Amino acid sequence: MENLIADRPVVDRQAVALKAFARIAGNWSLSLREAAALADMSESTWKRARRPSYAGDLTKDQMLRLSALIGLYKSLELYFDEPLSREWVRLPNRGPEFEGQRPIDAMVAGGLPKIMRVRAYMDALRGGV
Repeated sequence: MENLIADRPVVDRQAVALKAFARIAGNWSLSLREAAALADMSESTWKRARRPSYAGDLTKDQMLRLSALIGLYKSLELYFDEPLSREWVRLPNRGPEFEGQRPIDAMVAGGLPKIMRVRAYMDALRGGV
């Protein structure tokens, strides 16, 4: 059995990523501005992109962002119980990646490199590093 996601057309993969991120944005209680910034979109584009009928293309950077954020969400759900798993990105954090900032603020300010480091940070915590 081959990789079922990789075998799908790009448009389908993008639709799945957008649908997943829209749910994550809701679960994390992200503002329109925060969700759009994480996805590297304008607020008006994010409003359209979160609808199932969205026909726009995502850049490789945007797909990497969504993939990393989906992975981060999964790590948080595995590592913490609710409500902490859903609130973690909005709580001030003294960890090495955050310096007292909320993870959401650090990721918005730091873009894709910071999103990737936050995901790696959570994966390391989950793995016991």
